[in-house]
Amino acid sequence: MKHNDYEDPEYARAYLAEADSIPFRKDGEGVLLSFIPEDVSRVLDLGTGDGRLIALLLSHCPKASFTGTDSSATMIEAASVKFSAIDRVEIVQHDLYDSLAGFGDFDVVVSSFAIHHCSHERKKSLYEEIFNCLNPGGVFYNLEHVASPSEHLHKRFLDALGVRSEDEGNILLDPVAQIQWLREMGFIDVDIHWKWLELCLFGGVKGG
Repeated sequence: MKHNDYEDPEYARAYLAEADSIPFRKDGEGVLLSFIPEDVSRVLDLGTGDGRLIALLLSHCPKASFTGTDSSATMIEAASVKFSAIDRVEIVQHDLYDSLAGFGDFDVVVSSFAIHHCSHERKKSLYEEIFNCLNPGGVFYNLEHVASPSEHLHKRFLDALGVRSEDEGNILLDPVAQIQWLREMGFIDVDIHWKWLELCLFGGVKGG
């Protein structure tokens, strides 16, 4: 799978049809929600897809406005339809390789199974941009597809998903390396907060 395969409407729709079947995904999402303060004002969801995370966060953060971004026109359409009657949700077409400058400041930045399509260099620079657009005390949590520490565990993960090989567009990285980047950038309370094989929730709080 290439970086822009989600721009193929058939591929994007196939992913959405299978989203609920990803093992333990809902468990990871539940842990993510537990780290999000309820009294925040602005939330940014990177790679929003059909707005799955935003839908979960709407009642959790009743006073917040939400911006969801995605590069796929199919995903943008699905999310726009889902939130068409909700004024506090804005859906914007935006590629993860493009700068976040101009989006403004946020109290929360989240992402779900999106950033692993970026090169390692872009992952790191994107995390820096996320840090810069967060208000002091703001939080960033990434529910992500990460690299396995061994081929045996990687095969076990693929078997659990019922697939034979890794998607070509997945650029997977050890979560330990990624949380070290976050710490070096100035995030505090950074940790791997939940993990099942290659599904991992990590993130922390902007210090300062």
